[in-house]
This record gives sequence, C-alpha cells and structure tokens, in this order.
Amino acid sequence: MRTADFDFDLPERLIAQAPARPRDAARLLQVGRDGLADRIIGDLPGLLRPGDILVVNDTRVIPARLRGRRGDASVEIMLNRAEGGGLWEALVRNARRLRPGDTVAIEGAPGLAPRVVERREGGMALLDFGPDQAALAAALEAAGEVPLPPYIARPEGPLPEDREDYQTIFAARPGAVAAPTASLHFTPALLGAIAARGVGQAVVTLHVGAGTFLPMRADDPREHKLHPEWGEVTGEAASAVNAARAAGGRVVAIGTTALRLLETAVGEDGVVRPFRGLTDIYLLPGHRFRGADLLLTNFHLPRSTLFMLVSAFAGVGRMRAAYAHAIANGYRFYSYGDGSLLEREDAP
Repeated sequence: MRTADFDFDLPERLIAQAPARPRDAARLLQVGRDGLADRIIGDLPGLLRPGDILVVNDTRVIPARLRGRRGDASVEIMLNRAEGGGLWEALVRNARRLRPGDTVAIEGAPGLAPRVVERREGGMALLDFGPDQAALAAALEAAGEVPLPPYIARPEGPLPEDREDYQTIFAARPGAVAAPTASLHFTPALLGAIAARGVGQAVVTLHVGAGTFLPMRADDPREHKLHPEWGEVTGEAASAVNAARAAGGRVVAIGTTALRLLETAVGEDGVVRPFRGLTDIYLLPGHRFRGADLLLTNFHLPRSTLFMLVSAFAGVGRMRAAYAHAIANGYRFYSYGDGSLLEREDAP
C-alpha cells in the first residue's frame, strides 16, 4: 500500500468555496453494492429505513486561529486541544522561534499573552493561557479567526458568514478547530423528515484537531501518525446504538469523525461501549469495521487520510469509481461541497 495509490486529479473549479443554499440542496452520491445513484441531500430520509439510527457529532468550532508576535517575530497559532488548567496544545507556524518561558502577544487581544511551556514534535507547542477560561473565550471571540481549511480561498480572511456557515446544526460543545463537515448539510426540515421516517439519533463528541489540516508526507501511509483528539461516547449514546442494531436497524455515521469515534468505542463483539478520552485511531484499507453500516461524508482530498478511510469503508475499487463519477459529473468537493452516502463494503 502506497500513498500514491490514493491520488487522483481534481480540477480546482470543483473545490467548493461556499455551501449550497439551502444546505440540504447539496448533491448526494449514493454508493452501494448496486452501483452509483445521483441524488440530493434532501433525498436522505427516503434512503433510510425505520429503525435506523444516525450518529452525529455535536462538537462546536471555536475561533481557533490567532496571530501574534514574540518580539519581532510573527507567529500564527492554531489551537488544537485543551489539556486542562488553561493549557492548550497548539500548532504554531514559526514554532522554531519560540522557547519555553517565552510569551506571545496576541493581536487584537491586549490582555492575552500565552506562555510557552514546551515545544513538541510536528510544529506543536504547549501554551499556558492562564486559568480564566471565560477570559480566553472572550479573547477568542474578539481576536480569533474561524479556522477554515486552506483550500477555501479567503485572501482577506474569513467572511462574516463563515462563522455560521462553518458551524453545524448539532454544534453544542466548543472545542473543535474544524467542522465535522458532513453535518453541515443538515437543516431543521431535514431532521424533521428523518425523525418522521422513524429514524433515531445518538449524539457523540469528537473535537476535531489541527492535525486534520496536515498533509500526508510519507510514501507509505502506515508510517503516518494522527494527532490524538478528544472524544466521548456516553452511556446513553452507546445504549441507543446497540439497541437500534439489536432490533435490526442500521447505524449511520454522519461524518468520518463520528465513524472514527464509533470504531474507537466498539468491541470485537460489535457492541459499542462508553468512551471518554483521546483517540488517534487511523483507519486504512484492511480494517474491519464494526461500528457503522452506512457513512454520510463529503468528498475528500487526494492522498489524504480521509480518502483512505472511505476507501477502507466502502472498498478501494468502489471509491475510485465513485470519485471518477463525481469529478466527471461536476460534484463539489471538500468542506463546503457535496456529500456521499456509502454502504460498508461487507455490510450484510
């Protein structure tokens, strides 16, 4: 298995720069054992069965990108993961300019001056913002930027509407630096139609970290490492998923973040158990999926861990064919793009 095996040519014009309006008007490519079908997100209720259950991620994106200075040096800070007591792991551009004990003056937030506790591998650093979390939250709202992915072109910075557009309808628990983008398609009307169909819903949390933006550099994807991300599957969510499956329903992961968390929490017996902590699970072809039967997800970057994940879930050959179809038919890619509904390759 080589990283180059997951490469493909994508015309730049297919990289979505804004979401569909309304959100559930986005296109949806259904990918199953019977082939491919062109639909829209609004068709989703009819593609589900009574007794199925959606698993959604309720993480909320924070304005995690900060710009600052240490002396004459400019630095850019992308908050990654809270470690308690005001400590945050962060991805820092120009991290080599920082030393333990340094403080960074944050532009636009005069009272915010995090102290460097330690430097870590991969451009990461541990920063101490102090124990006042309310003050930090206020400073982020004042000075932080929505951490849009680099392929969404915003030369002058994020647009005002990005704060709402890049937040999902399920967003409740602050902590992510990237949205679980499959959930961006949902509207109140769509959720109402899904509930009326007799489909249940379980809520989990995975705070997406800054590592989601890091490129794959290794020729062998098995040499790549994912940064740990904090997640939680409550007892209530685990029980709801297990009950739905025991009754014959299918588990539908809404996004790769929900799927990764389910695969972290599921046992070899197929039972999902409560989980709370860090996960760095990395899903490559050859993985045996136990946590979900269907996956709703957007179209991902070539040579990315997420394209490898969907290839593992639905089959490498099937996903190559699906992406070739999507490109030929003008589907929109990435965070603000269209969606795909994938059937697990070995689903019963």
